[in-house]
Amino acid sequence: MATTLPTDVRAAIRDTKARLRRQLGDYAGVFAEVEKDMLEEVHTVVSAGAAAFPVVDYAEVAAGTVPVSTVDAIRRRGCAVVRRTFPRPQAEAWDAELADYLVRNDFAGSYAGPADDVFGGLTSSKPQIYPVYWSRPQIEARQSERMSAVRTFLNSFWRNESEGRVWFDPTRDTAYPDRIRRREPGSSSKGLSAHTDSGSVERWLLPAYQRVFRHVFAGRWADYDPWDGAHRTEVDEFESTVMCSAFRTFQGWTALSDMRPTDGVLHVVPIPSAMAYLLLRALQDDVPEDDLCGAANGRVLAVTEQWHSALLPALTPIPAVEPGDTVWWHCDVIHSVADVSDQERWGNVMYIPAAPLCEKNARYAAECGRNFLAGNSPGDFAPENYEATWPDRATVADLTAIGRAQLGL
Repeated sequence: MATTLPTDVRAAIRDTKARLRRQLGDYAGVFAEVEKDMLEEVHTVVSAGAAAFPVVDYAEVAAGTVPVSTVDAIRRRGCAVVRRTFPRPQAEAWDAELADYLVRNDFAGSYAGPADDVFGGLTSSKPQIYPVYWSRPQIEARQSERMSAVRTFLNSFWRNESEGRVWFDPTRDTAYPDRIRRREPGSSSKGLSAHTDSGSVERWLLPAYQRVFRHVFAGRWADYDPWDGAHRTEVDEFESTVMCSAFRTFQGWTALSDMRPTDGVLHVVPIPSAMAYLLLRALQDDVPEDDLCGAANGRVLAVTEQWHSALLPALTPIPAVEPGDTVWWHCDVIHSVADVSDQERWGNVMYIPAAPLCEKNARYAAECGRNFLAGNSPGDFAPENYEATWPDRATVADLTAIGRAQLGL
């Protein structure tokens, strides 16, 4: 459910900044404390190099034997690679089936080009994203018991009960159907510059987000817990092409091909608490009164050299991954996709996040279920509806009990 954007956004920004500054008191002093803490974290990440990105094996997740040190690393870094979430042969078979699915239905002949600017405002262009959602490989991966086990493990990092309420059920999935990426060997691609999703100006203007970040805006930044689910499920973003109608504990994708850190892959700033820095940075005196470090509705929240240079040295690529590995990052974590020139190998993924059961997610999942039956694009994406006429898209008969529950069917 989208929220109406204030008519005069600049006036709303000015008023909100004035109120938050009064609430903070010494807002410059509070920010200086946060900046000092962030610089120390960035130094730790840079010193760790590739080791800053935690890795865990699916077998440990399934058996409940993930080492405490790994659990601690994921909590601190807000990201993880889960090795062998799916067997390599299965992932490779899915990759081949997706390629055939596109060819059988002449996607190349019918594709009209990108229908929306979902990454508007970033300095780089899009990767090769295909707006298909209802292939059998995508359905099979989303409803897999192995995927459910990984998502339950990841959801467990979140505090789902606080302030006398249960905010979501970490043991039950809902569907957030997303697209696929297919990048051919030899291709060159501009990536995506650093940003965060799930709200831009909303993070300051919406009362629900102000409750999410209540400790930060009260000057008690050290009490802010990026893993506290309180009020997250109450956020309804302003309607735009980048709006997300669900609460995702983690964004994620499933690798369908081998990828190396030099292959134009995902990079993250593995510091989930960096959101406190972003929020307070926009309230400082060197930022224009009607500006939030460039944040604008209809665009993801860009993290730029101009305003956030202290954080960008910590951008860390994912480790090398194989078909069947899954990659995850906390919904507030800053991330980017690197440029690549003359790529050596395929770079194929299915985007599948973690969206646990709550009223907000159940509502959107039910809408996705109706779009699934019609073969239409999910509501958060442009209504291109390519699959509506494809006879071999997945049907209800392909759904397991988990799959039907995920789509509210």
